[in-house]
Amino acid sequence: MEQGKPGPRALSCNGYGPEEKQPSAAASRPPEKPRCAQGASAPSLESWKEERTRSEEDNEMNLPSLAAAYTTILRSLGEDPERQGLLRTPWRAATAMQFFTKGYQETISDVLNDAIFDEDHDEMVIVKDIDMFSLCEHHLVPFIGKVHIGYLPNKQVLGLSKLARIVEIYSRRLQVQERLTKQIAVAITEALRPTGVGVVIEATHMCMVMRGVQKMNSKTVTSTMLGVFREDPKTREEFLTLIRS
Repeated sequence: MEQGKPGPRALSCNGYGPEEKQPSAAASRPPEKPRCAQGASAPSLESWKEERTRSEEDNEMNLPSLAAAYTTILRSLGEDPERQGLLRTPWRAATAMQFFTKGYQETISDVLNDAIFDEDHDEMVIVKDIDMFSLCEHHLVPFIGKVHIGYLPNKQVLGLSKLARIVEIYSRRLQVQERLTKQIAVAITEALRPTGVGVVIEATHMCMVMRGVQKMNSKTVTSTMLGVFREDPKTREEFLTLIRS
């Protein structure tokens, strides 16, 4: 090495010289959300009152761009959007997709505020075989099945049809079955404060039937158990027995 010229710097194992400061972990992380003050309700505790993310006005405003996107899809598939059978298809597909995802226009509080009743009933309430249609968020193809809901009231009961409405609100969104199951159970728990809630979903996924492994008879079963349904095996077993009967 020639005199007067600095030699190569020794690098540490992380690639930085000894005199250089490494970027702090805090600098590379996105800013943290402020934490709730101690004793305050966590945001998730009011998630059933969440704001709607889409309105009827949004549907009308976004329909042309959604239809244009379907026109692009048809062209990309090698089709002619101008031929007679496809002339109105982009608009039909756009309005259908808005209907399939209409759960974004609704909130749980819209349907529950006038349907929670004081009642001294402490035995299990079950509504089973609720039809469910949803869209897999990974492939935008349907999954279809049945939802079974049970809860143990705590001095309050819910109008029976509202359980089906809760299923409708969450299933009419882009979903995965695991999250859908939990969202239904948590919404009932937060709105009604029962002693326990159990939700089971059995569904057939078109992404497994029409593509991929193409298994026609496969079903996916998911469950969420909260409160005594999770803590007490006898309560859980009673629920599972009743929904199978």
